[in-house]
Amino acid sequence: MNHMNRRSVLLAGLGIAGAGALAACSNAAGAPALVSPSGAAVAAADKKRTRSGRTRELNLTATQAVVDLGAGITTRTWAFSGQVPGKEVRISAGDTLAATLSNQLPNQATTSVHWHGIALRSDMDGVPPVTQAAVRAGRNFTYRFTADAPGTYFFHPHVGAQLDRGLYAPLIVEDPKEPLSYDEEWVVVLDDWLDGVTGTPDDVFAELEQGMGSMHGGDTPGSSSGHDMGDMGGMDMSSSMNGNSSPTASPSGTDMGTGMGMQFMLMGAESRLLGGDAGDVKYPYHLVNGRVPTDPVVFRTKPGKRIRLRLINAGGDTAYRVSLGGHELTVTHTDGFPVRHQQADGVLIGMGERYDVLVTLGDGVFPLVALAEGKNASGMALVRTGSGSTPKPTTRPKELDGMIMTASRLRAADDVRMSAKKTDQVHRIELTGSMMTYNWGINGKRFDMNQPTAHPITVEEGQRVRLDFVNTTTMWHPMHLHGHTYQLGTSGPRKDTTIVLPKKTVSVFFDADNPGQWMLHCHNAYHGEAGMMALVAYEG
Repeated sequence: MNHMNRRSVLLAGLGIAGAGALAACSNAAGAPALVSPSGAAVAAADKKRTRSGRTRELNLTATQAVVDLGAGITTRTWAFSGQVPGKEVRISAGDTLAATLSNQLPNQATTSVHWHGIALRSDMDGVPPVTQAAVRAGRNFTYRFTADAPGTYFFHPHVGAQLDRGLYAPLIVEDPKEPLSYDEEWVVVLDDWLDGVTGTPDDVFAELEQGMGSMHGGDTPGSSSGHDMGDMGGMDMSSSMNGNSSPTASPSGTDMGTGMGMQFMLMGAESRLLGGDAGDVKYPYHLVNGRVPTDPVVFRTKPGKRIRLRLINAGGDTAYRVSLGGHELTVTHTDGFPVRHQQADGVLIGMGERYDVLVTLGDGVFPLVALAEGKNASGMALVRTGSGSTPKPTTRPKELDGMIMTASRLRAADDVRMSAKKTDQVHRIELTGSMMTYNWGINGKRFDMNQPTAHPITVEEGQRVRLDFVNTTTMWHPMHLHGHTYQLGTSGPRKDTTIVLPKKTVSVFFDADNPGQWMLHCHNAYHGEAGMMALVAYEG
């Protein structure tokens, strides 16, 4: 997200109240006044949340760590308390979470924590410099908020490309009146991994920022519009460029044998489900709960058990097609909210999305495979309920080629479907940019963290708002709205992150019931960092 070196230094020395006040009053002359992230309207809305009276205290230490990915592979990364994923946090709906972040990162790096998918108070959303000052090295910051909606969530930084390091963990908000019937739960976190192996996320972004035009010695005519030659999908690239071969660790910035000096940029990745170009970045590993497929994590239980899988995509640039070999899945939730139950062989999960599924287990050993969509690679975990040999790391269950559930096929459960109401405001959210110059933006503008309130998308409390995501690019984008859930169309699922395919339009509706200032952005870590972000702000 916002690049630490260029942007978050702006407010690094300010307290959160100062950051909120600056964000609130930094509009251009004549622009509407915006609700401050720590203003009276935010406090008033927060008082309306249903509370259990319980407070869960949590300490999160962001630090450099050497982590074990399995199969003898260790890597140096940044992580919470030295483990990847970070330790699961589990609370009940209505509980207050008091999480103290201690920044022990090296090189004076600033950081923050964003509570992805939680409709919380704006000044606790963890987005420097919009809702708080970035937490400086050696400093602490306590996030305190009530999570009143049950569901599957996670948390991660919102500074630079830190999302693509190891600083993430699941956050499960349990329903005290849980309507689902099942025997056990398994939280499954998916991630694409390169940090400390082929380079760092900062190295990746530095290369991507040059754009494909740099491969040809300069800008390509017409590329500034971002609507032409977006993915160069017709190029005939060698296997070393499309991620088919196994990458090996090499010093950052060196030529990986492509002859083009491109170590990280991925080309030739194609996916029908994603409408074409599948991604930008070559990853050496795809992890399931922090482990490589050659040494997978194993979930052990008994045959006949009904299991709830909570699937979270914490990746930076990869959508995953997920199936459990030999089993059918019942999709029950997406992004924390219930849907009408549907059967599927697998689910497609973009970055930032979450899906809950139920499955009744057979007898034996079964691979849970997360196919890196379009990238000819995969992650794997195992379910063991009895005897049997371990599947090969490259196994591909037939279910991966069956009926794959996507959000567009789902419908909201009756109790969470938004009531019929006149739309008060419509905003066109045009997704713009291309790989040629890596000029990703919204409505033709790259978001500038130095002027976060320069071009806000304004709403008023109480309004029903429609956002039309119009993807003019040749790549897919998982679009995430902070502080709210929206509904896909008039009866689709309630979500906070949704895939918008190339050259397609997706309309979503939300009720403006959580005052403050909120980011709207592509959850591809590098697209967002390049500028595909906007500010949704309540008028004061």
